[in-house]
Amino acid sequence: MRAEPHSRPAYPWPARAAATLPLAALLLLGGCLSMPGPFSNPGREASALARNAPPARLDIPTPTESLMPEAAARQWAQATAAALLGQTIPAMAQPTRRGDWWLNMHAELRDGLVVPVYRVMTPANQVRATQEGAPVPAAQWASGQAPVLNATAQDAAPRIASVLTGIQADDMEKDPHSLKHRAARVYFSGVTGAPGDGNTSLAQAFAASFRDGTDTIQNSADNADFTVTCTVRITDGPHGTTGHPQQHIEIVWRVQDKAGKEAGAATQLHDIAAHSLDGYWGDVAVAAAQEAAGGVHQIIGRYSGRDNAPLPPATVPATPAAATPAKG
Repeated sequence: MRAEPHSRPAYPWPARAAATLPLAALLLLGGCLSMPGPFSNPGREASALARNAPPARLDIPTPTESLMPEAAARQWAQATAAALLGQTIPAMAQPTRRGDWWLNMHAELRDGLVVPVYRVMTPANQVRATQEGAPVPAAQWASGQAPVLNATAQDAAPRIASVLTGIQADDMEKDPHSLKHRAARVYFSGVTGAPGDGNTSLAQAFAASFRDGTDTIQNSADNADFTVTCTVRITDGPHGTTGHPQQHIEIVWRVQDKAGKEAGAATQLHDIAAHSLDGYWGDVAVAAAQEAAGGVHQIIGRYSGRDNAPLPPATVPATPAAATPAKG
């Protein structure tokens, strides 16, 4: 599925509603696909879906083996926390707290270079995974200057985020009840706001397109993992260079978890000939629903974490070693 942030589709919708619409003309806009990032807290219900999802907070205590003064080490922890927040990971530069996962950072000197090392620790102080950052010349590292520490943190953040995502996926892989091993139960509440027969046509086409085995649609919200709603909004557009008026159509497919928190939204934006959808939608509904079904599957997959790849074997310690929490 192609996606472009906040842009218009490369191909307009056809002027006649019953005309065949190529799927490439319908784009789920990347900027309108919103969902939590790796290791973020999606709420109690989503965490229950993952069963073994890491908790919402990652503590980052001041490292005691940093090969730099304590003040610089503290700044390294703060810079790393800020960079991880940019990766949607709720990290906090603070001493470890009971029940929290935490990041054990230290630095190693190797052939004139300092290598930052990051260990993801469980609440039981066991090493869950280890990741190394880019080497830094020893003299630059020892200076503890903010630009060096910030650059180190920016380099480390996506590496750590990838590891945390892999941890969740690895735990889900081992859990027979997680969404990696079963289809999500989805309640589709229908379509509102569409002109013509759009509410009915879009709803029927979406239900038909969604039943591909990845997830299942059920007739009530009872015990549903997610709820999908669709709203259609049409506004008047410009008259056009040849005097043919146009309208803007916005179709929003929202996905909520069991607790009612939004898991994501897929938005389709198009210009159409004015009032061309006031009657029979036909193939337009089918094409729109097929693209939307793929977007909703993607949102559910990313929100639940089931599509994430488990950690590669080399990333997980063969024998998890205990570590003592660093003092803040």
